[in-house]
Amino acid sequence: MRRPAAAGLLALIAGAALAAAAVAGGAGRADRVELGRQLFYDADLSRDGTMACATCHEQRRGFTDGNATHPGVTGAPARRRVMRLANLGHLASYTRGDPRLGRLEAQALVPLNGDHPVEMGARPGLIAARLGADACYRRAFARAFPGEPGGVTDAKAIRALAAFERTLVSADTAWDRARRGDPAALSDAARRGEALFRGPRLACAGCHAGPDFTDAAAPAARRDPSIAFHAIGLPASATDQGLGEITGRAADGGRFRTPSLRNVALSAPYLHDGSVPTLEAAIRAHTRASPAVAGLTTADLADLVAFLNALTDQTLIADPRLALPKHQCGR
Repeated sequence: MRRPAAAGLLALIAGAALAAAAVAGGAGRADRVELGRQLFYDADLSRDGTMACATCHEQRRGFTDGNATHPGVTGAPARRRVMRLANLGHLASYTRGDPRLGRLEAQALVPLNGDHPVEMGARPGLIAARLGADACYRRAFARAFPGEPGGVTDAKAIRALAAFERTLVSADTAWDRARRGDPAALSDAARRGEALFRGPRLACAGCHAGPDFTDAAAPAARRDPSIAFHAIGLPASATDQGLGEITGRAADGGRFRTPSLRNVALSAPYLHDGSVPTLEAAIRAHTRASPAVAGLTTADLADLVAFLNALTDQTLIADPRLALPKHQCGR
């Protein structure tokens, strides 16, 4: 099994984070977030300068894209759908198939340096060398990491990316406003859909739990992240066994991490492989996780979709603080 992240760089990140806490405390946090935003939109983080994080994570789509899967810089096909990004600080694990990646700093190494498949295709040291040659980035790193030696490093870049990603907070959907006491925020159809979603007939909230609509944010997942990985009923795949690739257990084949449903209506196609084009079809695909989906009427599906539409956060997808910076280093 290929390891998704370089152990040496992970150790470097962990050590640098501890040093930062000891030396700088909270100093530079806003500058670190802004640096992370710059990096999120900078294609120089990829091997050939053609792919940024934002290439696949588009703000208007809830920080995913409209493709079933997105090939990397080598053109090799990807295996899994790009995940939406929201409320990432709440999660116990960060990829569809690997519960061991419990920090955003570790997850970042998968698209940046991973080879199963190649995504951005950077090699350790490339980012530091490329960005370190730019005076604008040297100043930005110094502001973001005051008092820390080393100048521009891969580890600092990854920490800055993670700091920015933790600001992608979704808390202003129609559903959120209804919870805060606005009775007009949810339509009657959305209320009926939520009742179906939470009721014993479908029990969708068993996996899509809590305000983030994923059991990957549940307290129990901190103790055992694998509890948030489920097989919903898709046909078995010989090329992607999900959790089974990590554990080697046949029983874990086809188990993937529950995605949050925030902004789900913006992000077709659906499921881990992007094989399902609509929300209605995605609901119908949960034959193992919720066998009662087979008996849903057209009206039931319409109500469920109305509820899922109420989980769209227009504030998040329009926030200029999360968008492409007007002034970028390296440009």
